[in-house]
Formats: sequence, C-alpha cells, structure tokens
Amino acid sequence: MHIHNIGETNSVLNTFIAEIRDNKIQKDSMRFRRNIERIGEVLSYEMSKIMPYKSEVITTPLGTKIIQVIDDQIVLCSILRAGLPFHQGLLNYFDNAENAFISAYRKMKPNGDFDIRVEYFASPSLQDKTLILADPMLATGQSLVATYQSLLSHGVPKELHVFSVIGSTDGIDYIKKHLPEDTHLWIATIDETLNDHGYIIPGLGDAGDLAFGDKL
Repeated sequence: MHIHNIGETNSVLNTFIAEIRDNKIQKDSMRFRRNIERIGEVLSYEMSKIMPYKSEVITTPLGTKIIQVIDDQIVLCSILRAGLPFHQGLLNYFDNAENAFISAYRKMKPNGDFDIRVEYFASPSLQDKTLILADPMLATGQSLVATYQSLLSHGVPKELHVFSVIGSTDGIDYIKKHLPEDTHLWIATIDETLNDHGYIIPGLGDAGDLAFGDKL
C-alpha cells in the first residue's frame, strides 16, 4: 500500500484538522462540515498530481492553447452518513466523476464485539475505472474492507484510492492486509491508539453526529 500522510507537511490543512478536533470549535456543525469538505479538497488536489493526463486543445476568444487535463474515469464512493461532506470536497475537484453511496455501520453484539452491516448500496459500473473510496474515520478498517468487497459486485476497478481524514495505525495495518497491494491511501493525519470500543484516540468524536446531529 502507498500511504500519503499529507498532514506530515506543514500547510493550511493542519489548521482544518485542528479545528475539527477542537471540542469548542467543532460544536459549530456548519463549520465542522465545511472543514471536512476542505480537507477532501486538499487530498483531492494532492492525488491529482499522480493521475494520468492528456493534451487537449482549448479554444479561447483569441486563439488556442494546449493544456494537460486529467484522462481518467473516476468513481467516488462515500460511506454514509459521515462521508457526505467529505464526498462534496472530492466532487468539488473531480466534478466529472461518477458517484456511488453505501451504508456501512457497526452492529454491536452483547459481548462488546461488532459486525459490519452493509444495507444501502447505489453504484455505477466500476470495471476498469479508478475508484476513490472515502470514509472520514479509518478506525478498525473493517467497514472500509466490507465496503470494498461489496463494491466488487459492480466490477473490478483498475485502481483503488482510499481517502480518510483521521486514521489509526491499527486500521491502516488492517486495510494493508485486506485491500489490493497497489492501493493508495490519502490521509490528513494518523493517530496511534484505538479504545476498547474501536474508536480513534484522541480522534475527534463521532464525525457523523458532529456533522448532522445525534442519532438514536
């Protein structure tokens, strides 16, 4: 797996990360969603540097100019619901991409373990396309792997790129073992620890609740 930890380099990205972590600032749900969206934009820009390009002749009012433009078929897939503002950030940059959405959540067991349940799933064909799988929180990695396995029913992508805002080292190790070897992970920051319930520490809390309100 190719890991691109963008937060390791000083940039404005780290300001957005600081604000989504701050338990005072993150109470403003509109600002939280916008920061998640902006992080998605930064990661998209970084990924764009390694994508295939082609020459295209552009006609202006005064002449023509040859410009290098992206030459790829992209499908953006986000895991509901926390992935929605993140997805919008990606779509702001890859505006010609096709889109897929899937629900994957933890179904808790009485002993404290959990299964990953996938219920809602809408996707175009993925065959021989570049798949971007977006989930803001890469905790255990199990939901990402379950999502990818479900997506294969719609074709095998030529490339897989995983986008996350915050990941744990355990989660990254898990997806390394279960996703294709040439997968690219684009991530804003990495935390070392998971608690007993599989949540990232220090993390930021529940991204879905912070973006859209508490759930039952």
